[in-house]
Amino acid sequence: MIIRPFVQHDLARLTELTIETFGPFYEDHFRPLVGEVVFATQHGTWRDDYREQVAELHDPSRHRYVALAEVDDAIVGYVAWSVDQARRNGAVTHLAVSAGHRRHHTGTALCEHAFGEMRALGAEVVEIGTGGDPFHAPARALYEKLGCTPLPVVVYYRKL
Repeated sequence: MIIRPFVQHDLARLTELTIETFGPFYEDHFRPLVGEVVFATQHGTWRDDYREQVAELHDPSRHRYVALAEVDDAIVGYVAWSVDQARRNGAVTHLAVSAGHRRHHTGTALCEHAFGEMRALGAEVVEIGTGGDPFHAPARALYEKLGCTPLPVVVYYRKL
């Protein structure tokens, strides 16, 4: 596996990978949990939302960066992060790994790469978030293995 910087040609595959990775959360976990009304208003356009978000992840002029993991010239994961140099704070905003490459240390390698890049840009602290639901349990385990401290947060939804 190699980790390399994002180039514009990667955008379509990163968008596809993001939708593949998080589709099961939105469709199999979030939608049944909150119901159709809440789902439609909060994340009913999640695919289109990701198409917009992923296109804006890499923008060095705004201190936003993306690195990819490749195996045999195929993109198998990516990490996106930003750095607020004034606060000496970094944030991992997205981490996605293809299903066939999970539990093979791809996520660990991508996070460690991003952490190193953030340090090089002056960050002293990194923030990384995920859900508290069963779908996100592997991400929580990874972040705790990386030495991150969890801060419990609860978000409530209700149909009006």
